[in-house]
Formats: sequence, structure tokens, C-alpha cells
Amino acid sequence: MRRRAWLTLGAVLIGGGGVVTYATASPSDPGAPGQERRPVEVYGLALKGTAAGERKLPRTETEQFSLVGVSWTGALKPLEGTAQVRTRGLESGEWGAWRSLELDAAPPEEVEAGMRGASQPLWVGPSDGVEARVVHEDGTTAALPKGLEVNLVDPGVVTEAETRVDAPEPAAFAMDESPSPSPSPEPTAPPSTVPQPPVTSRADWGADESKSPDPSEYNAEVKAVFVHHTDGANDYDCAESPAIVRGIYAYHTEVNGWNDVGYNFLVDKCGAVFEGRKGGIDRPVLGAHTYGFNRESAGVAVLGAHGTGAASAAALASVARVTAWKLGQYGADPAGTVKLTAGATQTNYFGTAFTAGEEYTFKRVSGHRDGFNTECPGNALYAQLPTVRTWAAGPVDGLRIVSLTDATAKGSTYYTKGTPVVRWSATTPAALIKRYDVLVDGQSVAGTSGAGYAKRITLTPGSHTVSVRATHQSGAVSTTDALTVVAETTAPVFTAAPTLGLRAGTVYTGSAPVTLRWKATDDQALRQVRLLTPSTATFSAAAYLSNRTAKPGIASTWSMRAYDYAGNHRDTAATYTPVILRESAAVRTGTWSTRSSTSYLGGKSYSSASKGASLSWTFTGRSAAWVVSRASSSGQAYVYVDGVKAATVDLRSAATSYRQAIWTKTWTANARHTVKIVVVGTSGRPTVTTDGLVYIR
Repeated sequence: MRRRAWLTLGAVLIGGGGVVTYATASPSDPGAPGQERRPVEVYGLALKGTAAGERKLPRTETEQFSLVGVSWTGALKPLEGTAQVRTRGLESGEWGAWRSLELDAAPPEEVEAGMRGASQPLWVGPSDGVEARVVHEDGTTAALPKGLEVNLVDPGVVTEAETRVDAPEPAAFAMDESPSPSPSPEPTAPPSTVPQPPVTSRADWGADESKSPDPSEYNAEVKAVFVHHTDGANDYDCAESPAIVRGIYAYHTEVNGWNDVGYNFLVDKCGAVFEGRKGGIDRPVLGAHTYGFNRESAGVAVLGAHGTGAASAAALASVARVTAWKLGQYGADPAGTVKLTAGATQTNYFGTAFTAGEEYTFKRVSGHRDGFNTECPGNALYAQLPTVRTWAAGPVDGLRIVSLTDATAKGSTYYTKGTPVVRWSATTPAALIKRYDVLVDGQSVAGTSGAGYAKRITLTPGSHTVSVRATHQSGAVSTTDALTVVAETTAPVFTAAPTLGLRAGTVYTGSAPVTLRWKATDDQALRQVRLLTPSTATFSAAAYLSNRTAKPGIASTWSMRAYDYAGNHRDTAATYTPVILRESAAVRTGTWSTRSSTSYLGGKSYSSASKGASLSWTFTGRSAAWVVSRASSSGQAYVYVDGVKAATVDLRSAATSYRQAIWTKTWTANARHTVKIVVVGTSGRPTVTTDGLVYIR
């Protein structure tokens, strides 16, 4: 790796009298319409202090910058302590809180003269002031490294897209169209077993190729992918992502002194993938990302800090797509493991010791901490790596049928008229799914792309199995559990039409207590029966009667509808009229007296204590109810129907009540009947008070 001059010529005077050196990258064709172009610049500010264990930079006004880090002399010398910065927002003018820099960035495997040790760069957004402090670690005897500086990067405005007000999305490209220099010698670029994801080229994110004049080096193959995070705030706007990538590129080349950005790919929280180190995204470019294991791997960095905050689903999906594509070029399973040869003697984050030249087993998709003593990619993102592996390798994860529209379930069986809509979901992102197929009895009858989630199908009459099969971009297949679906178009049958009969209860001039009865069945599965008129109600398939009220003197149609689980239905109806026959309409024998009260039907009733006194009503109907008043002194009566004694009724009641249908009888059809009431003359309580007769025709 060729060492570049860390900072090119240039200086600017800042607040406090300090001189800031900087490097610039002036774009061609300045003055494009919209946002004004501005070159990429890098500033360095020395940290000073007399105490052995502390170096500081007081609050200092600076030129504009958006990315900050700390560097020191000696690429392999660790900084054993803490480094913190705080910055002043360019627009708000407010100073932010102290923020710690990650100091465990991996050094290059091949250190060249002039390379510097450095923290991870921290994206802070447009700022114009900085304060910094580096403090010796407690209990450490080693001195702080020499040449401590705060390094500020202004990523500028350099691309054509950034200078337009209505900037389009970055373009995707295939590497045969890449503006990167052709590598020499030409490395192999084997085809992958999975599609290449869209990648924003170096030209599109604004790489100044003059910062990286040396040709790239290449590995023999890519055996593993190491996942990183870049540090910095996660609340950046995705429109800032090209600038963030430019800032990291400038930091790696102008501060670390590397020949190029260390990562092979960078991914933002919206899922955009950026080309990192030049040389061809489809080639095994040697990166500088995982000390000791760069020679057999590629590095993918997620923009932002993920110590506690998880990476977005969009970012994870893109990391999975990149890793699947790169490993797919070499026939490697992203869910598998591989032996890598250590290029350095060291210990990783978990305390595993590596010896240069020895082989060690790694997951094909590993975190930076698996190969080096660093917290990168952060606890939260590291915990998400199993998801990345699953998404990258396949099969499609979390596949299930969500619903079957135009079908209804009874237990574990669905019933439909024959054209249900199958809806499904999966946790694997659509971009990693090749296609979905809806299977009926094991055969594909409909298919969609990986972005599909629903399909209407047509079923022939009868019982079927319905499932959904997902094909991952890797070719791995997964299938949902099959649903049993019965297609049928036969409507239910009413084996007994609605019938209405009087029941015991309180009678009013406007309503009489009745019982509605019916019977329905279906050749497959009856779901419910609904009453449509004269009122509405819904009943279960097992129900066959319902206590209702009916309005006397009104011919009411009782219409009902039976539904099966497939949605087929059949209607039936019958019309009935309740009629109130007043006591005065009866044929009387014996002594009866008239009583008046608003509690009686029509305000009057008949009462008799004479044994043998009778009242009889003759009518044509199918149901009848005798209406009486009841009290503790009420007596008994005989009920005769068509000349035959039908019942002995006791009217006695602890509580006084009026208009009570105390005796009822229902026949199968309309016919002429006579109901006769005879006073028994019960000892001590002979009185019978009658309020009429109700019948239904």
C-alpha cells in the first residue's frame, strides 16, 4: 500500500490564532446550477497539554466540516485511553454534548512509513467549531502517543446530483461500466449464483480518484465477509450518505494515510449500497477493514453506530444481498463456516488468540470483532448477524399464509365458492426472494415476483390443499403448511320453514311473546342463520328457535337466510298475524264481573269465583295463549281444547302480575279450534280473572 502525503499544501487561519493545514479535492466544472459546488477538505488541529496523561484542544472556531476523528504518529501504536470531541452545529450555533470516539480501529496489515494511527471517524453533520480531549487510561504506564491531532473533514459538494435541487437517486451500475481504473493484472470475476444488488459507483458518490493513485491489490477469492459499522450519529438524512462516504474516504486516505477507503462496500440505513475500495466490485479486491484477515475476505460497513441501536431492516437486507452476491461468486454458503489463515498474531474481542500463519474457523458472515479486538460492529448489529446470514443464504424465512379472502374457516378447514385470494408474508426481504408460487394439491397454479404477497386462485368443486412456495434467490425453497380448502356452490336447505308460536310471558296491546322455530342444513358446513324481517338477528348453525315478540293485528313476514361457510345462502319466509280476542268476545256461562284497570288489556277484564263458570273462544289459527291476571288469592281453572280437557292451570302467584300468557298451545297448521276456560272454584281462593285470548293465524 503506497503512502500518500497526509495533507497537501494549504493553510487557513482559525479562531485562537491556530493554523489549520488541509487537503482539497477541487471538482471539475464548478458553478453547476442549484447547490454550489464545494471541494472536499481535510483539516488537522494539534492537541496540546503539559500533563503526561492528557491532551486538549479548547473550543475552536473552524472552517465547515462534517466528520471528525483523532489521529497520532505511528499506525501500530495504540491509544490507551479515551478520546472525546464536541462540535458546534453550523446552522444552530449550539455546542453539542461530549461524544467518545472509537479507538479500536484496525491498523493496516502492511504498515508503510508515514501512516498514522487513528480513531474511527465520527459523522457529526455540518459544523464550524470543535473541542477535544484525550485522557490517559487509568493505571496505564505507557505515554500517550505523539503527534495527537483532531482531524476534520468537509465532504464538500462535488457530484452533479448534489448540485441539482431535484437530485435523482444515485444510479446503479454493473462493474463493466464502472469508472474505476482497470485492475492490472486482470483478476477473475466469476459469475455469482445470485443477482448483483444495485450499487452506487465511486463516480456517483463523488470519489476524487486523485486521492487513490495506486492500483488496487487483489485476493485469490472471497471466502468470508466481515460486517462493520462506521460510527457516528444514526439520525443522518440518507441524502447525506454520499457525503458521509466521501468523508470516510478522505479520512482513510488523508488522515490514516491509506491508499483508499478501507471497506469494499458501505451501506446506509435506507439500504443504498456504495462502492468502497476501487478495483471492481465483482473482483476480490484487497481491503483494509479486518486486521489479520483481509487477504481472504471482503468488508461491508453500515453507516452509523450500532452499539445499542439496531441497524434498519433496509440496511440488513442490503448487507445480506451484498454478502450473498460476493460469496455466491465462489460457491460459498453465507450460513456456513470457513477456515481463514491469520495474517497477524493478535487476540480478538472475545479473547481468542490468533497466530500468524495458522488456520481458524469463522462464520462466512462474521463481525469485525470476530477477527480483531474491537467492539465493531456494535452489540446491536452483531446480534443481527444471524438474520443477515439467514436472509443471505435462504431459504425464505418466516413464510406463512396470512389469510384466505372469500373463504371462511371452520376449525382447520376453509370453505369457499371457488375463487379465494391467498395472502402470505415472509420475514426475508422481497429483494432476496426470486418468486412465489401458490400451490393447489401440490401443483403451481399462480406465481408472482418476490415482491408479491397475494394471488386469487380458482378451485374446482371439492376438497383441496393450498400452500405457498417461496424460492430464494439462492434457489433454496420453502413452503408453508398446507391449508385444507373445500370449494362448493350448493346453497343450504331449510328443512323446516319459519314457524311462529305463542309462549308464556307478558302480553301488551303492541306485542305478544312468541317463539320462532326453523331448521336448516347444508351438504358441507352450515355457518349461520339470519333473521331478516320483521327484525334482525343472527343465530348459530346449531340454533333452531328464538324467543321474540310479535305485534298483534299486523301481518308480519318472518324471512330468514341460511349461510354455509363457503358463502352460499338460501332464503325462506312465512307470514303470521297475532290476534287478541278480548274477554268480551267469549261465550260465557255462569257469573262473571267486569273489572277496570289500566293494567288490563284494553283497560278491562272478567273475574269469576263461581265454580263451573266458563268462557270459550272459537278461532281459526295455529297457536293460542290464555291471558290472565295472577295474585296470591288467585284460583285454578280447567282448559279444554276442542271439547277435550287439556290442562288444569293454577293462577296463584306470590307477586301480583297482569296480562300473563299462562297457558299456550301450538298446532302444526291453521285450523278451527275452540278453547274453553272453566272455573274450578278452588277452596279459599276460587277467583279467576281472565284478560282474553291471543291466537296466531
